[in-house]
Amino acid sequence: MKLRQHGFTLVELIVVIVILGILAATALPRFINVTDQARVAATQGLAGGLRSAVALVQAAWQAQGGTGTSATMAGGVVVTVNASGFPVNTATGIILAMQCESGVACQGNTVALAVPTSTWTPPNPGTCNVTYNDTTGVVTPVNVGTNCQ
Repeated sequence: MKLRQHGFTLVELIVVIVILGILAATALPRFINVTDQARVAATQGLAGGLRSAVALVQAAWQAQGGTGTSATMAGGVVVTVNASGFPVNTATGIILAMQCESGVACQGNTVALAVPTSTWTPPNPGTCNVTYNDTTGVVTPVNVGTNCQ
């Protein structure tokens, strides 16, 4: 009577472990960079949202004659603007234009209002943030260090 053994030999197991090690060593660097890419994407998305809000407010201000210190948006929201039609860095300016709940937090982003430049920081930013200058209407992603590009 012949007994038949089932299972893998030690050599087969070592070969499988070596192959898995090689695959992990080549795949791991690709996944490490995902966090930095997510930070960059969040910063660029925030900058795009700010640019859109500024453009919409200025378009509404122009459509309403291009004068005055406010622009009435859809839904009756009145946004405070400067002489060029850009939303000012106040709770009744850019904060309303971005439809934020408060002047400190906006859809998960942290806001530091200042004149003329406010700073908007996405969650888990590393060194990423976005600045908005209410004098010129310019939105600038600020990428400092290696966590942003």
